[in-house]
Order: sequence, then C-alpha cells, then structure tokens
Amino acid sequence: MTQQVRAAVFRPDDDRLADAVELLDSLGATPVADPMLAIEPTGATPEDAEFVVLTSKTGVELLAADGWNPGEATLCCIGPTTAGAARDAGWEVEHVPEEYTSAGLVECLADDVAGATVEVARSDHGSQILLDGLRDAGADVHETVLYRLVRPEGSGGAAVMAADGDLEAALFTSSLTVEHFLDAAADRGIRDETIAGLNDAIVGAIGPPTRETAESHGIEVDIVPDEATFDALACDVVETAAPTYHE
Repeated sequence: MTQQVRAAVFRPDDDRLADAVELLDSLGATPVADPMLAIEPTGATPEDAEFVVLTSKTGVELLAADGWNPGEATLCCIGPTTAGAARDAGWEVEHVPEEYTSAGLVECLADDVAGATVEVARSDHGSQILLDGLRDAGADVHETVLYRLVRPEGSGGAAVMAADGDLEAALFTSSLTVEHFLDAAADRGIRDETIAGLNDAIVGAIGPPTRETAESHGIEVDIVPDEATFDALACDVVETAAPTYHE
C-alpha cells in the first residue's frame, strides 16, 4: 500500500499553480493549493541601460503585455523559466547563470558590467544581494519595481492542515512564500503548531535563500533540489515523502 502524500503548494493563482497541481497529481500526490502570493502590477517599465536583468516569468509577462522589449540591451535572466518566457516573447537572452540565484547572476556578470549601466526589473521583494553585488562589480545599477507581491485574502488553509498533522509535504518556492505562510498561521493563532506540523512532514525549498529563510523560523528543510525549478522540487519532495510511488 502506498503512502498518501498531501503536498501543499503556495504558487500564485495562475498557470503556475495549475501546472504545479497537475504535476503533483501526476506524481501520485494529493495537491493542497494554498496561494501565498498575489501580484499587483505597478505599470512601471525598465529604464534604458546596457544590461537589463529580469528575475521572474511574471516580470517578463507584464513587460511583454505592455509592449516593452530590450532593444539593444544585453538581456539577463535568472533561471530557465524566466529565460523561456523571455524567448517566448521574442527577446534574445544572452545570460542565464548556472546557479539560479541573485548571487549566481552576480557571479555570471561580474566580469562584464564594470562601468556599465544595469537595469534590474523585478518585484518589490527582490534580494539586495543582486544590487549590492552588481555595484561591487563596478556597475551603475538602477532598480525598477514591476509588481508588488501581497498575501491573498483567505490564504492559510494549509497552515491549519499542518497544525493538525494533515500534511505530508510542503513546497516553498521563495522566501516570501515562507513569510506569508507563517503570517497566515499567526493570524489564526497557530504559528507554533504549524511549524511543529511542518517538522513532522517533508519540507522542500527551491533554493538556498528559501531554505535559509525557513530555517531561520525554525522550519526543518529536508529537500533543496540540485536544479532550482519547481519540477525538480516537486519530484524530489514526493520521492522522499513516499518513495513507493515510483515503481
């Protein structure tokens, strides 16, 4: 008899959540969809620069919908999902770091940006590591906030399940999903119980920054995939939570 895996996923309530639910279902898990991020566009667009850095598929889609394009700028994307969306928009992507993090992008660009203008276009919760690292490399850096990330009203059903011992797995895809999840638990007065419930489950974090945020709040992280993608995260978490799913 296979082990049931109720796996909480916190992606925004758009195609990313639908794709995540479909993937978890295909892996034999029972998806628990509890979006922790809602997107509020600002309407801003990047300033002209020699390099433009995009950090999310959401940012790409908002810019493409506004008719923006990078022109003669060197376009840099963190991760294959962002790069894929940019290429789907018809843009040429010249840099994708091997490590899909702010630090990885800094390392990728450090030798090329001294004296150059760099525009970083992203959410209002972007890492300061990226800005500081590019400036330390000699770049003239400007940041444009394309959208704000807020916690959706009514979120937190998965926190209740975790507190009650009814989750076998949780998949965190950013530091902000961790923060919003715990805020939702706190709103219900069950923060400590929720963390205890997570620590009896298999917890996955998409990358080191997300793991560090979770661990700073007392959440024990079991899985950080080698590749910082949701597909890799989901496969590793479900395999660890219930290896008998895979014959």
